[in-house]
Amino acid sequence: MDDRKGTERGGEPSGPSGLPFVGNIYQFASDPLSFYEEVAREYGPIARYTLGGREFYQLSDPDLVEQVLVHQNDRFHKGEEYRRILNPIIGDGLLISEGELWRQQRHRMQPAFHPEALADYTPLIVEYTERLLTDWRDGEVRDIHADMMHLTVEITAKALFDVDIREYESNIADALEAVMNRSEKRLERPIEIPDSVPTPGNRRYKHALSTLYAIASEIVEAHDADGDDVVSRLLQAKSRVEGIDEEQIKDEVVTLLLAGHETTALALSYTLFLLATNPEQADRLRAELDEKVNGGPLSMDVVEELPYTKRTIREGMRVYPPVQSLVRETTEPVELDGYELSEGTVVTVQQWVLHRDPRFYEAPGAFRPGRWSEEFRDSLPRFAYFPFGGGPRRCIGENLAKLEARLVLATIAQEWEFEPVTDELSFSPSITLRPDGAVKVRVRRR
Repeated sequence: MDDRKGTERGGEPSGPSGLPFVGNIYQFASDPLSFYEEVAREYGPIARYTLGGREFYQLSDPDLVEQVLVHQNDRFHKGEEYRRILNPIIGDGLLISEGELWRQQRHRMQPAFHPEALADYTPLIVEYTERLLTDWRDGEVRDIHADMMHLTVEITAKALFDVDIREYESNIADALEAVMNRSEKRLERPIEIPDSVPTPGNRRYKHALSTLYAIASEIVEAHDADGDDVVSRLLQAKSRVEGIDEEQIKDEVVTLLLAGHETTALALSYTLFLLATNPEQADRLRAELDEKVNGGPLSMDVVEELPYTKRTIREGMRVYPPVQSLVRETTEPVELDGYELSEGTVVTVQQWVLHRDPRFYEAPGAFRPGRWSEEFRDSLPRFAYFPFGGGPRRCIGENLAKLEARLVLATIAQEWEFEPVTDELSFSPSITLRPDGAVKVRVRRR
């Protein structure tokens, strides 16, 4: 980093100096999360850097984030950066579609995430979690991230598509992992190797993508328009000639498989790791479960009566946000913090930085679920904590993800305790905050 602190408004924000052509790519690639933090610390709420010829404006202030995601959201879209990374994987799925197409897609899928639908999902979330736990043995070491990835993709497929995904492909989690690995590489590389070049990585990626779309095809073919799950609703829309074809439906299936399981799996993996490394907080969680559940059935109503369980998930997603930053691109000139951003400017809004900002969180690196009192929540700026984004494009599956995380955590923690095996987490950030390697804990039956 250099010491150019600030500029006069009306020019360009300052930022770290870089090398010709590649810009700050080497500083970023060596440790993206530290890079974000240092840029915010050295250059303030709006800063500029370049990665391989692409210029980014980093926003690390709650009010600026609110401008982008809420007040001026119509002047921003996901943009070419997201499309470059995700379009080869999910086509025009909900995650990256824009305009009227996005509005139609969201409208069609919204009923799957209504409260009455969530109540229907509750028994299957508990059932699938209990099914996972039958494979655990007292004292063994588990890769908790691999377990949560398998569990959440099975829950997503059953809840949204009414299928048992294990019947389609035993290694679907590996295929999902492979395409997410590719998204990480696309984000980091200033120059990409074309997919047509038959490198080992490209071959793995193409095989994984072929696997996912073969599964999506089977899922679509197994449905008709008479059901009430997401695929049936999309087929109903297709039958009404609403500008949707079978390829679009497959894109949505792959999108929901990816987005519907990845962030929830990460939230659970990191929260379980934090409980393993913070025994006092784990004891408080188990005490609440023993008092209020006591081995009884879990339901939406019961989960609502578990405040420490909810705070535990909330704090886990603060310390290690499953999505560390969001990218947007201006569709027209925009004024932010006194700077004029031209059309096509790429901005990033920083969950990782803001969730750990000492202005808002005492001991920001510490895992303290108890901090989340109602008074504390009310004192926070609106976008000092935003794990699910915000504004019109706030995550459609937010309520399902929160319910699922609480139910899975409560089901596991009633029966099992954890000891850390992985000493410290390291990350490979891409679209999501993915771990760099296994997240290992030793499981002990209570």
